Amino acid sequence: MPDLSLIMLGAGNSTRFEHSVKKQWLRFGHIPLWLFSTRNITSKLNFSKIIIACSPDEIRYMKRFDDSFTYIIGGSTRQESLKNALSHVDTPYVLVSDIARACIDKPMLERVVEKRAKSDIVVPYLNVSDTVIYKENTIDRDRIKLIQTPQLSKTTILKKALDTNTQYTDDSSAIKAVGGKVTYIKGDTRAKKLTFLEDLDEIGCKEKPSSDIFVGNGFDVHEFEKDKVMMLGGVKIREDFGFKAHSDGDVAIHALIDSILGAIGAGDIGELFPDDNERFKDIDSKELLKNVYRFVTSVGYEVINCDITIMAQTPKLKEFKSEMSKILAKILHVEPIFVNIKATTTENLGFIGRKEGIGVNATSTLRYVNWTKI
Repeated sequence: MPDLSLIMLGAGNSTRFEHSVKKQWLRFGHIPLWLFSTRNITSKLNFSKIIIACSPDEIRYMKRFDDSFTYIIGGSTRQESLKNALSHVDTPYVLVSDIARACIDKPMLERVVEKRAKSDIVVPYLNVSDTVIYKENTIDRDRIKLIQTPQLSKTTILKKALDTNTQYTDDSSAIKAVGGKVTYIKGDTRAKKLTFLEDLDEIGCKEKPSSDIFVGNGFDVHEFEKDKVMMLGGVKIREDFGFKAHSDGDVAIHALIDSILGAIGAGDIGELFPDDNERFKDIDSKELLKNVYRFVTSVGYEVINCDITIMAQTPKLKEFKSEMSKILAKILHVEPIFVNIKATTTENLGFIGRKEGIGVNATSTLRYVNWTKI
């Protein structure tokens, strides 16, 4: 529809979901929830523009899934995210939905759209069948409405209604507060919002995550630098020479990070931690790996195992390999047996053989977190 834009809100921290994986990244097959919900709506209605509000830490990764959408950084609240998204809307009407509603059906969308010309906002709702108690008093359940999304608003009125410091939990409350006309239409129990972990049992259109295994490879080299501590695989190896690098130069961890990012299609270490950013000057690479692990977990993956080959003519690493495995395994929340460290020379060939630096190759395997076991 040339006069209608879609906003999908998915910038929240998912704190009420109480799981290591943010709910917007639960996989239905291979598809994360935020994309599943968006495609569900866009397969039933046409839009002039599709805008997705997301976390600043995830926007780069989300674009890799579908670059046809407009991605914007959300705010610390739903309302702030919506205001940021509305600044990109230039159509008379806007449909706003939560990515946590995966199963919205076409008849419900059509009921919302067909009433748009008669109101400032069209709102789907559900009736209440149980007795309702408020502050020890029974109230008339026939006067109770459970509000759902998506809600369709006149864009100019919604922008005006949100130009306030008052926080509203949905669009209709804001528009009603400025005197706008609200039209309520019948919602659908199937359009349940996923808020708490136990809500997964009531999501009817869900699909279990794929059991595929994802493999990534990483390679990195660093030349030696005198008078610098050498950190390798998270272990202090020696203090008289280390690696020339913006960070502490832990070439093993850098290759490991690239292998993990490669497995999930998230680019490389330079995209996350650019070497021209002073934040990462001389940083402990274990902190970079912890950051990557948190990200990988939050977007729905778990590490299975890692295999790291360190190519070094010097120093000798035999006595350090076990400690490296333990340190890296602890960060990645796997047993040490699943972080294998190999060390080899290059038989005095090349820059490694000339004792000018070290090269590391790493391979990691990951899989989706299986939320069906929750």
